[in-house]
Amino acid sequence: MEGQTLVQVHPTSNEQDDPLALAHRILEIFEEKQAEDLLLLDMRPVTLIADYFLISTTTSARQSRAVIDEVATRIKQEMGTHPLGIHGHPESGWVIMDYGSVVVHVFDPERRAYYDLEGLWADAPVVVRVA
Repeated sequence: MEGQTLVQVHPTSNEQDDPLALAHRILEIFEEKQAEDLLLLDMRPVTLIADYFLISTTTSARQSRAVIDEVATRIKQEMGTHPLGIHGHPESGWVIMDYGSVVVHVFDPERRAYYDLEGLWADAPVVVRVA
């Protein structure tokens, strides 16, 4: 229509609409921030909770905070999305970033061993493991 501008309120792109692309981008940011023992699980065959779980270990509350802040900032800038919620505190040893289709777990080593999400979800296929 002449004289009208079409504004797309929710721009779409393959990355924004693809949970796996989102999970991979978050994983890359975790690698840049030197998070350890990264594990990306495909949850689709085993639960409706989320499409993917990204499980990581950080060595301090300070590193956890840095990773979480960096992911939230860069994913919003690059992909136009933000977490539906961030639960927990770096000092508690476990933080969850909920992106709906992708749930990110940031553990300290003790909490990761205690909760053993890898064991709990052992039937979920491994997409990526970075030791």
